[in-house]
Amino acid sequence: MPSASTLHALSRFTYGWTPALGQEITKAGGFGRWFEAQLAAGADDSFTRSSAAWWTSVNASPAVLWRRHESEVETLWQADANYQRWVLARRIHSPLQVREVMTELWEHHFHVTSEGSGSALFRADYGNQIRAGSLGRFADLLHAAVTHPALGVYLDNAASTAKAPNENLGRELLELHTVGVGAYTEDDVKDSARILTGYRVDTWNTWKVSYDPASHAVGRVRVLGFTDANASSDGRATTRRYLDYLARHPRTAETVARKLATRFVADAPPAALVRRLAGVYLAHDTAIVPVLRALLASPEFTAARGTKVRTPSDDVVATYRALGVRIGRPRHEKSTANEILWQCGRLGSYPFAWPRPDGLPDQASAWATAPRFLASLDVHYLMCGAWWPNRDATYRTPASWLPVTAKRPSVRFDHLVDHLARTLTGRPASSKVQRVARQATGCRATERVSRTHPLVKWNMHRLLTVFLDSPTHMSR
Repeated sequence: MPSASTLHALSRFTYGWTPALGQEITKAGGFGRWFEAQLAAGADDSFTRSSAAWWTSVNASPAVLWRRHESEVETLWQADANYQRWVLARRIHSPLQVREVMTELWEHHFHVTSEGSGSALFRADYGNQIRAGSLGRFADLLHAAVTHPALGVYLDNAASTAKAPNENLGRELLELHTVGVGAYTEDDVKDSARILTGYRVDTWNTWKVSYDPASHAVGRVRVLGFTDANASSDGRATTRRYLDYLARHPRTAETVARKLATRFVADAPPAALVRRLAGVYLAHDTAIVPVLRALLASPEFTAARGTKVRTPSDDVVATYRALGVRIGRPRHEKSTANEILWQCGRLGSYPFAWPRPDGLPDQASAWATAPRFLASLDVHYLMCGAWWPNRDATYRTPASWLPVTAKRPSVRFDHLVDHLARTLTGRPASSKVQRVARQATGCRATERVSRTHPLVKWNMHRLLTVFLDSPTHMSR
């Protein structure tokens, strides 16, 4: 069994414990070595590569997606939905768990709402760019996101011109992506918008992406401590210098440090931890990995066990992993790989559907509600019985959960409960779990359970929900 500290780290840096994950860590020589291997791994893995082909829109060009939308083969809303499904499948099955967690964090930081609008044409490439840079330098990630057509279309920069600069992206760049509220003035916003002019998309026509020098607002600019002559009609070099400046600003360091500490430590992270992480970020020229190492080694991280609530999509993904459900290529609209999106909706949040540009909240106050809790119980119950969704997916049979052999065809009920606790949660069953398991099934602790026992034939789902409906599973 993994140690408590390893389980804590896995709960924050993966989408949930599985026995296979435990074997990976043992094979690596411990959590520390496994974590370093995750940080050093590239962005490519066989599941991500193969599952990208499950939905046509994930690999299609913007021109092809637009033709499919115009001909009513696949709407933009469906293209957005298919990207959401692919992301959920990756979170369940990709071996690059740390990269998937970091990709989700940055996709929320540079949030583009999935709403079936023009940004859907660029959604998959945007996600791929963020995933590729999720463990690199923030300066590079910032440049990739801010100059990408997905964010440009979503925050109106794609239509911004020298004559009429649109301030939407220039403002959110300062407020949400870098220095934060209170660090800038309205004049800073205006020059921020002028710097970003020129990145165009021929929206609602050809959707061609270009840099248009005629649209770039030339002339001296000043944003915070950044000044530039901005004399060239090709403003891309000025944009790069501007974004590099912002990425290395102390207020941006604090923003990034707080984002990471909120995700991995606490809803309201200690100010001292945020300051230390910001210092590491600046000392390593915006590199993310040294900040993660410092965060993992901090006493604040060690003291934060079990204090974060899983978001709706985290809960759904962790449930698939705990139950060992294997999703296959979707062959029907009712296939599990498609239906998983509706499961997240039942819990209150589709991936990337947050309607504002500030990204999905990562605090318990947003998700620890009675309706969400009841919806989670419903999803757990349906999956423990393998009732929904189940098309093009592989579930374990009820009998397969029993630790029995031909020579030992039955197991005591309390031993079975302990075995399931270790399998589903990575830890032994507490006395409370044993008591709830007996109440849920009506079994006695010493009762022998075999493959033909009524519990296995009719009620194994009741026993499995004991573990998934617990605080252990619904928090991280």
